[in-house]
Amino acid sequence: MKTPELTSATFDSTLGSTTQPVLVDFYTEGCGPCLMTAPIIDLIASEQSGSAVVAKIDAGIHADIAARYGITAVPTLIVFKNGQPIASTRGAQSKAAIEALLAQAA
Repeated sequence: MKTPELTSATFDSTLGSTTQPVLVDFYTEGCGPCLMTAPIIDLIASEQSGSAVVAKIDAGIHADIAARYGITAVPTLIVFKNGQPIASTRGAQSKAAIEALLAQAA
């Protein structure tokens, strides 16, 4: 499953349209750690379908959203609950670490 791509236009509506936890992967094209994390994010998106929303946004293209959340390094993963950020981590992470981050919204 390919992880849905958010934009500045769809970011807020995606967060506001669900009561499920939302995991957002802030990445940039050509970022080595981002490329390493992408298949894990895709796998989690597939496994969590129906219980969480997993999406990504290019922090280079959508710098307004990145600035809003203080993104200074990529990849940065943020878990949102009820539209509010509740947990985050930076850098390449293992599947278990990302799942633990997402579990904080349960």
